[in-house]
Amino acid sequence: MSAAGTLHGKSVLLIVSGGIAAYKALELIRLLTAEGCTVRCVLTEAGAQFVTPLSLQALSGNPVHTTLWSLTDESEMGHIALSRSADLLVICPASADLLARMAAGMASDLASTLLLATDTPVLAAPAMNVRMWLHPATQHNLVTLRARGVAFVGPGEGIMACNEFGPGRLAEPPEILRAIAERLAPKRSLAGRHALVTAGPTHEPIDPVRYIANRSSGRQGYAIAAALAARGARVTLVSGPTALTAPPGVDRIDVETAREMLAACEAALPADIAVLTAAVADWRAAHEAGRKLKKRPGETPEPLPLALNPDILAHLSAPGPNRPALVVGFAAETDDLLRNAAAKLDRKGCDWIVANDVADGNGIMGGDHNEVHLLTRDGTETWPRLPKNDVANCLADRIAARFAP
Repeated sequence: MSAAGTLHGKSVLLIVSGGIAAYKALELIRLLTAEGCTVRCVLTEAGAQFVTPLSLQALSGNPVHTTLWSLTDESEMGHIALSRSADLLVICPASADLLARMAAGMASDLASTLLLATDTPVLAAPAMNVRMWLHPATQHNLVTLRARGVAFVGPGEGIMACNEFGPGRLAEPPEILRAIAERLAPKRSLAGRHALVTAGPTHEPIDPVRYIANRSSGRQGYAIAAALAARGARVTLVSGPTALTAPPGVDRIDVETAREMLAACEAALPADIAVLTAAVADWRAAHEAGRKLKKRPGETPEPLPLALNPDILAHLSAPGPNRPALVVGFAAETDDLLRNAAAKLDRKGCDWIVANDVADGNGIMGGDHNEVHLLTRDGTETWPRLPKNDVANCLADRIAARFAP
């Protein structure tokens, strides 16, 4: 979603907490003010170790608030009024420490007090070391905050300032700008529609220990579910095993196997839209062992008979009273991408196919970006390599256009 025209006349209260990524808040201020958005800044004590109040003030054109105990600030506006003066509170970067204090309901400084006292929507852009991000305490805090209505953008994945690799990088300022625009001018173009989304892998048990599965993080499907919900759709997300949390406003149903996923999809019907991103295992063990199959030294393992799993995409695409008006499948291919995707579109009977190349070296499976082609009955669209959230928004916009009056 472009921010053009959606932020003019809006007001953002930007909270800058501690972390090397704080310098990117300066670029975000520049982008916001260029769109005609008023920005007021709150700088925490830790944030001031990385950027200065003067820099924030020079870019925002407004005084910077740093302490809960400023007599001038309290006499002119007051922290309670400040917390409610904006259309949106944005935390960039949102440190692990500040997220923890938010989850605990603490009011130990100006930033945490504002966040506790506000009834204004909050958008947080986390940034921290990968170990801090993955720590169970941080993940628990994220669940708590999401349940309270806090929205998040990012983090991304990549090299950290500490030279570690993984999730925890601050989302880039243009991505944060788009998230702000979506929060301040949400699209309701799919209001009244029901969307069914599948995501993640399926796990097909061989024995109580082992299973057959396809590689999938579930990120693209979860992003699509969030994008459809943001446009007003009622979204049912049928998810295989992932480490992700359900997007706000999305009804998630957890399953493990392909047969469980098909049953959950059928139970969720009728739906106007079905977007089937799940990496469903094509085969399962014909006979699941009741106990762990043992490896015997020097013995050749017995053959593992396989049985075909149900074809969920073909099943939901088949004509019938419960067929969704729009069925979108996904094709992950390692060669002859467009030819194989086009064949799948014809073979499955769906309306659209989103195809992406997952050959070695493309770095798509489990990553934060995707490069896709959208195949419809009218032709093929090629989209540039984008963050998965942007791919989701592009697809949601195309779906909304399909249902436009």
